[in-house]
Amino acid sequence: MDRVKIEMEFIFRASPTILYKFLTTPSNLIRWFCDEVDISGEIYTFVWEGSEEVATMIDDIEDERIRFKWEDADSDEEFLEFRMMRSPVTGETILEITDYCDDDEVSDQRQLWESQIKMLRQEAGG
Repeated sequence: MDRVKIEMEFIFRASPTILYKFLTTPSNLIRWFCDEVDISGEIYTFVWEGSEEVATMIDDIEDERIRFKWEDADSDEEFLEFRMMRSPVTGETILEITDYCDDDEVSDQRQLWESQIKMLRQEAGG
């Protein structure tokens, strides 16, 4: 099965600073992303329905970018990245997500992210 890179973009009224907190702090991550999370230095252990996934934060630029490398990734090239930037025209925050999945799961993965981002919008105030 081939792995493919997917990129999505979402617009938020919330500032990059607020979104950054929702992407990096346990109390905020459990509000939209996972059931539980344990952070030990750069190691994040996420739990969904009793199943653990471990990721290392490999890049962190406050209020701008977070990049995780999954411990069980199929390739060293794969990562999960969140980028935040202000639109120079509207002043809104643009959240770009880069993720990887099997080529036959692209639609499902996009739907999952749409659902997760809907929850993030509700929690972060838009």
